[in-house]
Amino acid sequence: MKIFIAQQNYHIGNFEYNTNKIIDAIETAKAAGGDLILFSEMSVCGYPARDFVEFNDFIEQCNNAVDKIKMHADTIGVLIGGPARNKQQKGKDLFNAAWFLYEKEIKAEIHKTLLPTYDVFDEYRYFEPAFEWNVIPFKGKKIAVTICEDIWNLGDNPLYRICPMDQLMLQQPDFMLNLSASPFDYTHDEDRKAVIKSNVLKYKIPLFYCNSVGSQTEVVFDGASLVFDKSANLCKELPMFEEALVEVNLNEDGTIDGPIIEPANRVPNKELNPETLEADLNIAQVYDALILGIRDYFQKMGFQKAILGSSGGIDSAVTLAIACDALGAQNVRAILMPSPYSTSHSVDDAVELSKNLQNPYDIVKINNVYKSFLDTLDPLFKGLPFSLAEENIQSRSRGNILMAIANKFGYILLNTSNKSELATGYGTLYGDMAGGLGVLGDCYKLQVYELAKYINRNKEIIPNHIITKAPSAELRPNQKDSDSLPDYEILDKLLYQYIEKRQGPKEIKALGFDATLVDRTLKMVNNNEYKRNQFCPIIRVSPKAFGVGRRVPIVGKYLN
Repeated sequence: MKIFIAQQNYHIGNFEYNTNKIIDAIETAKAAGGDLILFSEMSVCGYPARDFVEFNDFIEQCNNAVDKIKMHADTIGVLIGGPARNKQQKGKDLFNAAWFLYEKEIKAEIHKTLLPTYDVFDEYRYFEPAFEWNVIPFKGKKIAVTICEDIWNLGDNPLYRICPMDQLMLQQPDFMLNLSASPFDYTHDEDRKAVIKSNVLKYKIPLFYCNSVGSQTEVVFDGASLVFDKSANLCKELPMFEEALVEVNLNEDGTIDGPIIEPANRVPNKELNPETLEADLNIAQVYDALILGIRDYFQKMGFQKAILGSSGGIDSAVTLAIACDALGAQNVRAILMPSPYSTSHSVDDAVELSKNLQNPYDIVKINNVYKSFLDTLDPLFKGLPFSLAEENIQSRSRGNILMAIANKFGYILLNTSNKSELATGYGTLYGDMAGGLGVLGDCYKLQVYELAKYINRNKEIIPNHIITKAPSAELRPNQKDSDSLPDYEILDKLLYQYIEKRQGPKEIKALGFDATLVDRTLKMVNNNEYKRNQFCPIIRVSPKAFGVGRRVPIVGKYLN
């Protein structure tokens, strides 16, 4: 059987765009003599549609798209995904569904069983789990169709009480098809292979896995669709972070035509779950995810040009380099805003960086703006020592200037804050925390340095002095980050234990971290939740990012 996998980038709610993309792939597969074509989860409407599915009109447009697509499923079987109404008279109004189309008809409707409610997922808010499980007869074969999470309930600690594939295996299917929308994080490539391998080893039939690709605001889908033969050999692996349409020939005996990419004994056996922060882990994938995150955010929102504050520091330098790669250097404008406490080398470093990247830049000194603020506030501040208030006036002055230029010329402001800063509250609301999209907000400072090394892997783009100098906000004389924060080598590894690993203070202290430092750091994290709650969307690259995937109270006593 000739099976096509269509790894596509969808636009949530853009039914005409998604439908035409799906139909184009179907026609290509038909012209090549394809028997069946597999698309990803929620392909008709895009994933995650979230509260859009609560609108009747949205569901009707999904149904209309399916009706249009099925007219092209004449000589080829087509599997697409989307929300379907629940006609069972019990439970929630919708299923997360897949439709098997053939001979211009809906031959089968498959419902997702396992509805994740962890991290960025909130599916049980909208959908009802499947009531029944049936294989699909097609051209003399029986197909087991599952949707994303349905194949993740294996191992020693399953998340759910049922395993849909166990139900389907009672009907002796010949192979498995899985429609997925599985987000990227820097551990997930290995996780995915391990989970699919486990399914194949358990059920001993081939598995075709089609994953979505593209960024939907903060969530990045990396594609990397996979095909395993009945012996758990990896036979096809679609590219990461780009669309692809691939033909796979499945033989009668469960083998796959073509060379084996990874034999079963080399495919990971278990999910990747680093116990400590590995700053360089899959750093090339992180870079590509950030590129896709920026590019899709701008294209799908109809934006064209970006602006950011270029300080001569490592965070703004890495953000600028990534943005230029994603959008084209000519579309990214850097604004250098020295204050009375900025060093000359910071300005020189920022200028050299923009010359290397060939992006437009401007130097806008904030001395007069800053002095005007101080003069205006002098009657209120008079006699009080210089403090955080005066420091933050500089940052907020820069934020106002950036937003003014953005408004005037139609730019979107890219935020340059890293995860270490956001975790500890080392940032100024309405100042350096302003922005429309957080590029590095899910990258610890140590990972930012690794990204800088990756950017410079072939030649020096980011000036070496930016990478080697001590980081500083330059809001007061001789200021260094280390004046307010622990050394990043210690801080980032401590934060990783609390945020990614969800370890409490006792567990973290047991790992050898200084007890006073642990208490101080966790207090900073919890006390600054109110700042993060007002922050812009962050491109997610880790297993636990700030934003929709991490929900803690703003007002809470735990660990304070």
